[in-house]
Amino acid sequence: MKKTFGLLVGITAIAIVGLVVYRRRSRDMGHMLRRVSDEGYETAPDVLFPNGSRRGRDLRYGPVIPR
Repeated sequence: MKKTFGLLVGITAIAIVGLVVYRRRSRDMGHMLRRVSDEGYETAPDVLFPNGSRRGRDLRYGPVIPR
């Protein structure tokens, strides 16, 4: 009985933490997208958020010829 209860408490705690992380990321992404949309589509997100993560490592500047 104690193992089952402990396992249930552990799974519940992991689920709650996962839900909190999901909600926070969703909220932060909403704020970021709202700010980008307020600035206009011409303004790049890396200009608005210079300290953010670099998602596109193969990002190229200038004209790019598709392969």
